[in-house]
Amino acid sequence: MKEYRQQRFTPPPGSTEILLIRHGESRAATPDNPFPLVDGHGDPELHENGRSQAARVGERLKGLPISTVYVSNLRRTVETAAPLCAHLGIDPVEDSDLREVFLGDWEGGLWRIKAQENHPIYQEVQIQERWDLIPNGESHESLNQRLLGSLSRMAAQHPDQLIAAFVHGGVIGHILAHISGSRPFAFNGADNGSISQIVMTPERIVIRRFNDTSHLDDGLARSPGQMT
Repeated sequence: MKEYRQQRFTPPPGSTEILLIRHGESRAATPDNPFPLVDGHGDPELHENGRSQAARVGERLKGLPISTVYVSNLRRTVETAAPLCAHLGIDPVEDSDLREVFLGDWEGGLWRIKAQENHPIYQEVQIQERWDLIPNGESHESLNQRLLGSLSRMAAQHPDQLIAAFVHGGVIGHILAHISGSRPFAFNGADNGSISQIVMTPERIVIRRFNDTSHLDDGLARSPGQMT
């Protein structure tokens, strides 16, 4: 009698597998030492924990057939990608459209401070799941346009390849919420150094993994990881 066994997922021909890796923990924000800005976006360096997380990511992924590594134009993604790029012997490709959600007047680390204060606007951002409630914050439409544009370019340039994109918590959250059709903030909160995975074809995008931290020990996985 013929048997019909369960089959393991296989990426369709011509598809692109994308690992979405959140940057390692960045340095603490303080009122007297705001983050430097790049094109208006806060640009902190990695915390010591973040450097350890970056090294663990590099060890975890170094044996995979990754053809290209992408980073945003913010240093925390570049610093997190560095160990993997060293293992692979390649330079990262910068795509500024992969930058974090723009937090408007709350850039430079102020977002973290307002979050700790549980500011009324912070509360409304969480309730309504809209970044543009922050004064001059980025709209859903703007974020969606630039992130989907970046993903589309990756898929067009890398058919039948595995690539890695070192990005940000808000970026991962938005992409996975869009793919799944869920609430806008349903996937916010990916841990620093975590790995999520999607598979892109011309017809659709499939989520394969979210917030994989099996390469991090308990202390690193649970280090403070608020967005940005």
